Amino acid sequence: MKKYFIQKSPFVVPTTDGKLIEEHHGLATTNNSAISIAHMIAPPGWSEPFQTPEFDEYTYIIKGKKQFIIEDEILILETGQSIKIEKNTRVQYSNPFDEPCEYLAICTPAFSMDSVNREE
Repeated sequence: MKKYFIQKSPFVVPTTDGKLIEEHHGLATTNNSAISIAHMIAPPGWSEPFQTPEFDEYTYIIKGKKQFIIEDEILILETGQSIKIEKNTRVQYSNPFDEPCEYLAICTPAFSMDSVNREE
């Protein structure tokens, strides 16, 4: 039995907001509840509702810029920067800029709709 797994067919999460989400490892792809790793491209003007996830989330910006509202603080990360946001922190992600933002998101434990706690 091999002691490694190469992901060649990430799960493309269906979205209605133009955002590309390719989960390489996680619940949807490899049934891994410990971690999820996703490659994402957020189009210009994209945003999500506020959420208070039950997981730590790491974001690494590959290209472009992404805005974070963490509690009441607005941060903008650019190409080559990364951030860790601790679980149970109220956060909103968006791309109010005029170019796509390409990034990696790593969640521990893995991302799930049941644990992201998005606001309506």
